[in-house]
Amino acid sequence: MSPPVIGAFGVLALFVLLFGRVPVWASLIVVGFLGNLALSGWDSAFALLGTTPFDTASLYTLSVIPLFIITGGVASTTGLSADLFKAARVLLSGVKGGLSIATICASACFGAVCGSSIATAATMTRISLAEMRKAGYADSVATGSIAAGGSLGILFPPSIILVIYAAIAEQSVPKLFAAGLLPGLILTLLYIVVAMVGAHRRPEDSPMAPPATARDRVRALAGPWQFLSLFGVTIGGIYAGIFSPTEAAAIGVMGAILLGVVGGRLGLGGLLKTVSGAVKTSCSLFAIIIGANLFSYFIVQTQVPTLLADAARALSLPGLVVMALVIVAYIIMGCFLEGIGMILITVPVFLPLVKSFGYDPVWFAIIVVIVVEVGLIHPPVGMNLFVIQAQAPDVKIGSIYRGILPYLVAPLILILLLLAFPGIALWLPKALYG
Repeated sequence: MSPPVIGAFGVLALFVLLFGRVPVWASLIVVGFLGNLALSGWDSAFALLGTTPFDTASLYTLSVIPLFIITGGVASTTGLSADLFKAARVLLSGVKGGLSIATICASACFGAVCGSSIATAATMTRISLAEMRKAGYADSVATGSIAAGGSLGILFPPSIILVIYAAIAEQSVPKLFAAGLLPGLILTLLYIVVAMVGAHRRPEDSPMAPPATARDRVRALAGPWQFLSLFGVTIGGIYAGIFSPTEAAAIGVMGAILLGVVGGRLGLGGLLKTVSGAVKTSCSLFAIIIGANLFSYFIVQTQVPTLLADAARALSLPGLVVMALVIVAYIIMGCFLEGIGMILITVPVFLPLVKSFGYDPVWFAIIVVIVVEVGLIHPPVGMNLFVIQAQAPDVKIGSIYRGILPYLVAPLILILLLLAFPGIALWLPKALYG
């Protein structure tokens, strides 16, 4: 059998295993090992199986993952994230859909520190759902804004998915973080517009709170100063070139712990529980990345990406059509696969293809993250939707589906903007890093 045929069988086998509910890490390792065995023999396959875990775990780039996970966990445990929502709620009182907008803004800020969409959705469900229900918001409106806001966590730096993409695609983490900032802000604004339109169309589902006094608004600004300071030091330091993403992650961990201890919000038990959860999450992610590296090596050896590019050129397909097909493929896969696994499976295949048509890999990273966001929030199996229901079992999944549908328009608009104006993602990295 020729290498391309082996590669095609390998991709097919991978999807069969995934649809059969075999864990992503196990599917990737099995297919990667057997594929390398078929191509190179026992000695080479076992050599890769032995060296890949060490090579992956020792990558300096990936050390930010457990650090930022701990930072997000500490911020959630100590209530720093709750301070964000309380401040936004007061500042946006008197605005139609104010609590929805407050949830989206607080989610964007929290996601900018923890880097995880799922963690953001889970945290904001615990913080904001009860408040929105108390204010008379419909469950569909409340959960829709939580799910949409939660998805922002993987676009704003320090996005864990962007770090993983950087390791797979051999790109600069600071450049990717810079590339995600402006699209993240635009998507936040688009989500806010959707929330405001929904509140004007169905005001009974989004009751407007009485406007707060000027004094209350000023006091509200003082609430989240600790969280905003933590964000300014870590992310601002990266953009200013003062320290690397890994150094920023380490500073973020220590800063969050110190703020929690000094403020009397964090004890030894809470810290140990947070670190234990971060270790488990990090181990799961690293197992997936190790499997993805084995699978990636196998796919490169089969020359499948090269053949796809040659086929597209032979059919005289314009680059825009190829890019549109890739985006549609991602959205369809998002119905069945979780985000990190989808990136690790597809980037080795699609990145060489889009690069052959002249697209920038940094720009492509932002496109990929956005379509993964769509996968996280669109029915039937958007991960954020089920995270919300797990936190609030009394909310019907149908209500969550209805609530998220209007928000799906926003990332699709952003994708069209990025296709028309690539500078939205590329301007800041070029301005900062050349």
